[in-house]
Amino acid sequence: MLDIHIQKQLGHFRLDIGVQAPAGVTAIFGPSGSGKTSVVNAVAGLMTPDQGRISVGEAVLLDTSRGQNLPVHKRRVGYVFQDARLFPHMTVQRNLEYGGMHDAERVISVLGLQELLDRRPAGLSGGERQRVALGRALMCDPQILLMDEPLAALDAARKAEILPYIERLRDDVKIPILYVTHDVSEVARLATTLVVMDQGQVATAGPVDEVLSQPRAVPLVGVRAAGAVIMTKVAGRLLDDGLTELAFSGGRLLMPGNLGGLGQVIRVRIPAQDVILSREAPQGLSALNVLPVTICGIEDGRGPGVAVGLLAGNDRLLARVTRRSLQRMELAVGQEIYAIIKATAVGPEDVGH
Repeated sequence: MLDIHIQKQLGHFRLDIGVQAPAGVTAIFGPSGSGKTSVVNAVAGLMTPDQGRISVGEAVLLDTSRGQNLPVHKRRVGYVFQDARLFPHMTVQRNLEYGGMHDAERVISVLGLQELLDRRPAGLSGGERQRVALGRALMCDPQILLMDEPLAALDAARKAEILPYIERLRDDVKIPILYVTHDVSEVARLATTLVVMDQGQVATAGPVDEVLSQPRAVPLVGVRAAGAVIMTKVAGRLLDDGLTELAFSGGRLLMPGNLGGLGQVIRVRIPAQDVILSREAPQGLSALNVLPVTICGIEDGRGPGVAVGLLAGNDRLLARVTRRSLQRMELAVGQEIYAIIKATAVGPEDVGH
């Protein structure tokens, strides 16, 4: 467990946070200027807080009350920046060796670097360069891995190329990973824990599925980005239709494409703006997914929108409707209604493994 409790005055901006990050990916999410990069820089030792304590397990990296501040090179921290920062004159093999040689075969295998070892950075795609940078960070045997918007400079195709490798890393490397991002689709695919920051403080934090499904989280993540994450299993394939059937505690979902083998666990983000509500079981709709749900929360927005929390089995969904629709339908907490989800509303970027 990585434990961070720090305060830092940066001009007119004050950082004052408490964060606990278990093994797995803890996404640090929030708008530009909210203090995300300052947090990871403090963990790395690149910024010294005015007050606070940072520890991982029994190792204390910083304790201002005791005058402890471990130097950067002794913190065993791997850092992956937005730009790969590889040495252009070195091959991939030598760039990796610069980080160290800890568990080299496994790192190269997990990140799929075998065929890149003799190439130089100029001959790599953006996604390949970031995979090499990630490998170099892991070669130093870190006890913490920091990733500061590592996909921000990549286009959609390069993001799609590298995301499966980060998913594999999340499941294979049992250390805390702090992952800074402002892209909620990356959060949904990768994170196990989510910390939402706002103006230097933690606005909300917890397991990613719980935080993203909270109606009160909508203004924090953005009305168009809001949506719930559910864990499903592949239950079957409709080969003629090109659809995959996913099972979860609230029923079955049909989604386009081949999403995995039978029984494989799939993370699905369902955008709140694409969930339609009905008081009665709908008839004659083109939408393939109709789920019985119970309203578990309602949160007024700053504009005409309202966030409605829904319970489907043991999983939570989120819908965003207008206040007028809420009043016209006379919706209230505890009501049993129906959630309608178009199969095409969930894009490839919303599906993780």
